Amino acid sequence: MKKEILQGNAAIARGAWEAGVKVAAAYPGTPSSEILKDVADNYPEIYAEWAPNEMVAAQVAAGAAVAGARAMASMKHVGMNVAADVLMTIAYTGIKGGLMFLIADDPNVHSSQNEQDSRNWARFAKVPLLEPGDAQECYDFTKAAFDISEQFDTPVILRTETRVAHSDSLVEMGDRVESKILLGLDPKEAPKYVMVPAHVRVRRKAVEERMKKLEEFAETFKYNKMEINDTSVGVITSGVSYMYTKEVFPEWSYLKLGMIWPLPKKMIAEFASKVKKIIIVEELDTFLETEIKAMGIKVDHGKDLIPNMYELSPEIVEQSLKGKDYVAPEIRVKPEDLPRRPPNLCAGCSHRPLFYALKKLGAFVFGDIGCYTLAVAPPLQALHTTICMGSGVGMLHGASKALGKDGLGKMVAVLGDSTFMHSGVLPLADIVYNKGYGTVIVLDNRITGMTGHQEHPGTGFTVRQEPTNMVDYKEIGNAVGVKSVRYIDPYNIKECMEIIKEEMEKEEPSLILCKDSPCMLLRRAKPLERFKNPLYVIDTDKCRGCKVCLEINCPAISWKEGAGQTADGHKRKGTVYINPDQCVGCEVCVQVCKFEAIVPGKK
Repeated sequence: MKKEILQGNAAIARGAWEAGVKVAAAYPGTPSSEILKDVADNYPEIYAEWAPNEMVAAQVAAGAAVAGARAMASMKHVGMNVAADVLMTIAYTGIKGGLMFLIADDPNVHSSQNEQDSRNWARFAKVPLLEPGDAQECYDFTKAAFDISEQFDTPVILRTETRVAHSDSLVEMGDRVESKILLGLDPKEAPKYVMVPAHVRVRRKAVEERMKKLEEFAETFKYNKMEINDTSVGVITSGVSYMYTKEVFPEWSYLKLGMIWPLPKKMIAEFASKVKKIIIVEELDTFLETEIKAMGIKVDHGKDLIPNMYELSPEIVEQSLKGKDYVAPEIRVKPEDLPRRPPNLCAGCSHRPLFYALKKLGAFVFGDIGCYTLAVAPPLQALHTTICMGSGVGMLHGASKALGKDGLGKMVAVLGDSTFMHSGVLPLADIVYNKGYGTVIVLDNRITGMTGHQEHPGTGFTVRQEPTNMVDYKEIGNAVGVKSVRYIDPYNIKECMEIIKEEMEKEEPSLILCKDSPCMLLRRAKPLERFKNPLYVIDTDKCRGCKVCLEINCPAISWKEGAGQTADGHKRKGTVYINPDQCVGCEVCVQVCKFEAIVPGKK
């Protein structure tokens, strides 16, 4: 056996490879994004793709499984909201080859628009769910998921969360074992896979019979473990919550659940009989607590002490269970008292001048999910809604219908190129179909930016960097009936304002596409080549310290205190400074300076 330190996500990729997976599909989303990238980079035996959205990823994986291949679809928690239609019905049909849905939760909302507990999907869909607590378990549970899937003719959910997905630990690995299931499709299986009512009724019964068998299996599942130590306290827990609690209370007894749905009821009852007090430790919802109480088992403490939102930690668990008066030992490492550094758009990012233009226009901006969500923060403050992928376009349409002509010239929707492909096209078609109006701006930076540069149908490359067809957004706009499709240069603030204002006032749908504005970190697109000067500096003879250039919120520009005056005698309290290591020469600051105090420099 080979041993290697792996990140949780990398361990899932490795487990999938060893399990004989043939097809993997995903839509990127923190904290799940690295899984498919690791598959694509390291395991050529697996076909890997970035799908346009999570629904498509789930459909691709389900199709592969029905054809007899082991397959998986990976996504973050909100992604399952999109893919749920597939999950809820493939749970009825069952599969042929093993099928795993990886759902990565984000407690404490590190990079998400909400907190969700994906354990609830298992109960809702009536499918088994496994929850690993470290990289070794990510690897082990992934392999187990495919075995369970095929044994019980069911999709299986593997639920991780941010700390598990992104933490490293030692993993003992093996070799790839190809599935013994023969690939192929059988038309005679239509009653199993065609979910018309007559077939559904038959499969509905099969689901309940399967759950009974899974409940029996859960009692012997090797990753459901009892640890009997001090019997005065028994903790029922799972995943990373086990790791946290065991770290601060190693002397207690534990029932660590690897399969948390269906629950091993007999094992839980047996554990309860061995301990005097039961404490349930779990992140987010009262999933375990509700189910265990429903069994008639007395639970002494759970969410009455453990927080029901945000993520846990050893410190939070310890504080919660020892009481508010508990003071941690002085030897604990304390965080450094450092100044806050809020997230910001990169220097030279094309989103910055576009949102500056929108702010100057006073537009109400229906936003979406992506780097541009950062435009909500001061000083830009030019984004007013962010709900879910593609929602900005649909909400723009709803607002236009509510406001009528009073909304003309006052609002736009913005979304990125990846988001447009994910779920922006249909609401745009809806605006056209229902004779609405509204301006939709696609911030095309040629990549899925926020989650780490994943490809999509509009980039021209696959996950393995193979050149492929690039979707033409103008043609899409024309195809759904948008007559007014225009391009803008986002780095030209005056042009942006003129075109956007003109389009917002139209009593018809319009589509604006940002041109030649790749992400600053997308090196293959050579984003810096479009700028004529590599660096701009401050002419201190002209700078009046008005701070207008600070309003664009460029990280390369900072304020430098110090009384002084310009060459023509204007007094000032300081000047701005441009960091030459960060400036890329985009000229946005040049455009907002009224005193021509920002001039070309040399690197």
